[in-house]
Amino acid sequence: MADTYDLIVLGSGPGGYVAAIRASQLGLNVAIVERELLGGICLNWGCIPTKALLRSAEIYHYMQHAKDYGLVAEKISADIDAVVKRSRGVAKQLNQGVTHLMKKNKIAVHMGEGTLTAANKVAVTKDGKTEEISAKNIILATGARARDLPFAKADGKRIWTYRHAMVPPEMPTKLLVIGSGAIGIEFASFYNDMGAEVTVVEMLDRIVPVEDAEISAFLEKSLKKQGMTIMTGAGVEKIDVGANGVTASIKAKDGKVATSEFSHVIVAVGIVPNTENIGLEALGVAMDRGFLKTDPMCRTNVAGLWAIGDITAPPWLAHKASHEGVIAAEAIAGGHPHAMDPKNIPGCTYCHPQIASVGLTEAKAKEAGYDVKVGNFPFIGNGKAIALGEAEGFIKTVFDAKTGELLGAHMIGAEVTELIQGYTIGKTLETTEQELMETVFPHPTLSEMMHESVLSAYGRALHF
Repeated sequence: MADTYDLIVLGSGPGGYVAAIRASQLGLNVAIVERELLGGICLNWGCIPTKALLRSAEIYHYMQHAKDYGLVAEKISADIDAVVKRSRGVAKQLNQGVTHLMKKNKIAVHMGEGTLTAANKVAVTKDGKTEEISAKNIILATGARARDLPFAKADGKRIWTYRHAMVPPEMPTKLLVIGSGAIGIEFASFYNDMGAEVTVVEMLDRIVPVEDAEISAFLEKSLKKQGMTIMTGAGVEKIDVGANGVTASIKAKDGKVATSEFSHVIVAVGIVPNTENIGLEALGVAMDRGFLKTDPMCRTNVAGLWAIGDITAPPWLAHKASHEGVIAAEAIAGGHPHAMDPKNIPGCTYCHPQIASVGLTEAKAKEAGYDVKVGNFPFIGNGKAIALGEAEGFIKTVFDAKTGELLGAHMIGAEVTELIQGYTIGKTLETTEQELMETVFPHPTLSEMMHESVLSAYGRALHF
């Protein structure tokens, strides 16, 4: 007889395991199904281990610039194998943490490949054996995988996805990164800091194209200063793989095609949702280009079937998946959670310098019909940034000129991925410029720039 639960969660990434925990807290009998490792891609092969790699690169960068801080560090070198080993250790620690959380919250873990056999049933297959479990409600949280280029299939040797780039068989000497979204730029930044010669090719007219145009321009200038080659409005048309490297044919913005030699290639051109072969077609689940359609409470069009995270609409971010997991769990338990507002979801890119943003860009705000007031404050005007030796960057805020509503905030510079949450809270609370102006910011901190940027939008900046 099949095990029966109140809820089955298919996938244990940051959306799935959080949904399972919240549902358990609300008194539901919960099972989670995972085919590989608890914690999913984010904890094991994504957000967390990449940040461990980037931290090593950051420390290496500081050591190489020790004299800027009045220090002496000689014969500095990097051991890529040791850097990767540390990263994998961090991932293992967090995987064990999720395992503990499942036990603590009395969540039944079924390891294996999960397939829907009905709207309320899942077949779990492992080592040739299949068990069937059922529940009144099922949350799909199966995530996504890297998109391949048809002419550049990842082989793990010369052509890499993000997963290969986290455990490189060797240190690249000359690296081509195709795509300049968060994943592409983070790996470009990591390998550049570690000593590789890096070229980034972006099809659109600017790098990190989802960010505000001023952020993109500042980052491109910074990365070029660090030694990277940045090609925008360009495309890779062909890649030939050899024993010792690859030859790439790249069409530049002017239409001319040139060939260049690289030791390795990272393909970072988007994701593909893991929605195939899990029984969705037979159930008639509504999709859009493979992504599941959901209502504001994460329901699909099939009763009892819910979907969260990277298999649904963008943005495809771990924290968005986790929040959706809470929304779905609370709705299933009979609550009335607030629907997700995409405009209040912050985005962070951990390159050097860091990028963080929330809400509308200046251009998007104008397209939406807003009359805007824009504030801008540079890191060079902040005492803490100068003391840290991190005077590169700025903070930009966008307001509705009529109401004072904070429409968006955009940052580039040291630790902005930590600062952005202040503006995110402000947006969630529907704050106005007046409330932000009247808030006391501690001194000396980087956060003072957030205050100054708001003041700047209204011609009241004090320190620049």
